[in-house]
Amino acid sequence: MYDSPRILIIEDDKYIQSFISLSLKTNGYVFDRASTGIEGISLFNNNHPDIILLDLGLPDIDGIEVIKLIRENSEIPILVVSARGQESEKIAALDAGADDYISKPFNMGELMARIRVAQRKLKREIHGDNVRIFNLDYLTVDYEKRQVLIDNKEIHLTPIEYKLLLLLIANKGKVLTHNYILKEVWGYGETGDSRTIRVFMASLRRKIEKDKSRPRFIFTEVGIGYRFADE
Repeated sequence: MYDSPRILIIEDDKYIQSFISLSLKTNGYVFDRASTGIEGISLFNNNHPDIILLDLGLPDIDGIEVIKLIRENSEIPILVVSARGQESEKIAALDAGADDYISKPFNMGELMARIRVAQRKLKREIHGDNVRIFNLDYLTVDYEKRQVLIDNKEIHLTPIEYKLLLLLIANKGKVLTHNYILKEVWGYGETGDSRTIRVFMASLRRKIEKDKSRPRFIFTEVGIGYRFADE
């Protein structure tokens, strides 16, 4: 199932719906289509898809509400594909529980890549991700020893930096908003100051990135938050 996941498209624009459907079919995916939020929720409940592609501007209920309703029962990957390009809209969708956000107009190759990221997340969840050592390129994290190594040489991270790194790795490939990071690391959300995150993130990057102008691991989603490389 996770090698060829079932995808639910919730999109009211018939042209875009057909465009996405054709690309999914070409790439061997099984999919269902809904033109309204209510129809999408019904298909979600009845067909149990593995990934959802969701437009926010639906004719009956707002896409943010669809995310919230689905999140009451499921942690299924939700990829928002929407013309709402404002940062506040992206933040609202991600804070509601969306895993990723792609603005229209979009490149189909990018959408397919984001779907593959969601597939890898599904595989990690079904097979378990209880590894004792995380390794990506020249970065190694030994969870048992609480060691972080760059090119097999141990580096020192402060407790906050280490907690930030573990949070990013646990959600690799997913955009994490400032509010989410503040809540998970510091215990508070909207009342916190995103400048605090930037200070610690800059320090963490100095320690693990070889070229800070071309990051390998931690990517900034301007005005929204951060994303850790999936591969």
